[in-house]
Order: sequence, then C-alpha cells, then structure tokens
Amino acid sequence: MIKSSLLVVSLIALVAPCGLLAQGSGGKGPSADLITPLAKELSASPKVAEGAAGSLFALAKTRLSPADFSKLAGAVPGMDQMIAAAPKATSPAVAAASALGGEAAGLASAASAFSALGLKPELVAKAIPILTQYVGKMGGPALASLLGGVLK
Repeated sequence: MIKSSLLVVSLIALVAPCGLLAQGSGGKGPSADLITPLAKELSASPKVAEGAAGSLFALAKTRLSPADFSKLAGAVPGMDQMIAAAPKATSPAVAAASALGGEAAGLASAASAFSALGLKPELVAKAIPILTQYVGKMGGPALASLLGGVLK
C-alpha cells in the first residue's frame, strides 16, 4: 500500500511540471513574452497590459479581413482572452469619431480604452511597436507588417 502511494506521488511529481511547462508555452493565456515588455513600457500591471493589448487587437479585428485576423489570432496565444480584457469604448469622443468613421474612430476607441484602463491615451503609440514586434516573432514579418498597417 505504501509503495503504490509512493509510486502515485512520484508520478504526479514527474508529470505535473510537464503540464505546467506545456501550458506556459502553448496554453490559451497571453504570452509573458508579450505582456511583460508591454507592462514595462506602459508602467502598468500585467492585467492592464493585457487589456491594452486586447484593445489594439480588437481594433485590428475590425480593420482586417476575417482570413487575415484568423492568421493573426493563430500566431498570438491568448488573443481571445486579451480582447475580452479590453474595456468597451463608450465615451462621447468615441461616439463622435465613430460618426466620422475610418481611422479617427479606431484611434479614438484605442485612446478611450487606454483611458478606461488608467493609461494615458498617448501610450497607444508606445504599445503598437511592442505588439508588432511580438507578432513578427510569432508569425513572421508579413503578419507584423499587416498588423502595423492597420494600427496606424
């Protein structure tokens, strides 16, 4: 009885770290390789950085074709979680910009989302290069260029 219990405990000790390692590198959550440098650049918590990234990825989703966004989402672990962490833009400035359409609406929604997260709206410009560099590392330069183009 003791030997079989010891065997089970030993197996758990061997298998558990493998599961954690697998989740860390290919799990469904956002990658620390993106969130950590973004949080540092924004002087924010990882949770706030996740929402900031999500707001920019949500903007990209509205500007990319479904096929292109699918490629982007496939290259970025935790995309759905980040987009879900983004605040919903509801400010009057966003409503006015939305009436104008185009780039003004997108930039206003990103700035509004950053404000809702407690970030200065001008930090949007600092976040974009971090996202595009990460996407380039994960999905290649063409995908990074595509993302950079829609976040101008």
